[in-house]
Amino acid sequence: MVDIAASIRLLRPVNCLMVGFAVLVGEIIVHKTVLPLPTLLGFITGFTLTGAAMVSNDYWDRKVDAVNSPARPIPSGRVKPREAATFTVLLSAAGLTAAYLTNLPSFLTASTGLLMFVLYNYRVKLLGLLGNMLVSASLALPLLYGGVIHPQSSASTRNLTLLVFFELMIFLANTGREVNKGISDIEGDRVRNVSTVARKHGPKAAAQLSAVLYLVAVALSPLPLLLNLVSWLYIPLVAIADLGLVASAFILLKDYSKQNALKVKRMALLWMLLGLLSFVAGALQ
Repeated sequence: MVDIAASIRLLRPVNCLMVGFAVLVGEIIVHKTVLPLPTLLGFITGFTLTGAAMVSNDYWDRKVDAVNSPARPIPSGRVKPREAATFTVLLSAAGLTAAYLTNLPSFLTASTGLLMFVLYNYRVKLLGLLGNMLVSASLALPLLYGGVIHPQSSASTRNLTLLVFFELMIFLANTGREVNKGISDIEGDRVRNVSTVARKHGPKAAAQLSAVLYLVAVALSPLPLLLNLVSWLYIPLVAIADLGLVASAFILLKDYSKQNALKVKRMALLWMLLGLLSFVAGALQ
């Protein structure tokens, strides 16, 4: 019998909700308005394809997780590998169907995202930093997806410029988080021979690169305001997110142990969520 609680944990619903929300953020940034049906379908696509990526990742990493996180659903035996594979297929089908029902650009964008996570889990993850960057690119994709879900709608150059800034900040912050994650996963990554920065150059080098990426993302955050692309509502939330990322960078540099790296990785997810909220606030003008 399928363990529902373990399957939900495998899905990582918080990550799925964040990506579904990111589609809405992209829609607001590009179009300054929300259309109920495309928005609902876009959220479903973002949620289910992210879920498929999460489940697939645990399927491919089940031997790694047996070392790093033995309590996870698959290595603990609560979810069988075959069940995880079936779950991935069902989630992927749901996401692509919702995208197809939206429009052709949405379907093509969703298919690209699906291909990215298949390539990542099958091969690119083993390449370390390149794999980290592919994950970050796939996380920036939902903003673009939100921009194409409106039928027969064009976007201004100003709105597209703002979208590019936000996508770049997400890309940099999440790449920092992925490099950071490699510190806590060193032991398990040896099982699949994943060439993370932490494994190749040591935890200190990984902490330094992660901190630099966090700080560069923060350094870019004032530009949308200086270029008059966002409203003043952007300031309070992005300021908190920036302070959080700066603090995370210095906390990691001071202590790059496995336990602290895991703590900073979780903190960074919160700051990125606040960043998404600041994008919405800033775009509402």
